[in-house]
Amino acid sequence: MYWNINDKERLICAFRLATDEHLIKSLLSDLLSHKELEKLATRLKVACLLYEGAPYEEIRKITGLSSKTIAKISKKLDDKRSGFGEIIKKFREKGHSYKD
Repeated sequence: MYWNINDKERLICAFRLATDEHLIKSLLSDLLSHKELEKLATRLKVACLLYEGAPYEEIRKITGLSSKTIAKISKKLDDKRSGFGEIIKKFREKGHSYKD
């Protein structure tokens, strides 16, 4: 069943099936190098900082990312179809902030 779908659908299915934190961490470490995982985590952190209203310069100092990269993430965050906003809302519902 899972072999008759395209690669992106398979990846989404894999994350849906990873129902506990240990399996999610294991899957991420299998799929991504440490550097790739850090890059993704930093991008999510930038989205959280932007959502909280942090200025670009502060974000640049915290993350080391360029203003251009921060602007790209900001544009994604502004897109209503983007997952950033929805995930950040779920973080906030759980009582998390960008400082966590």
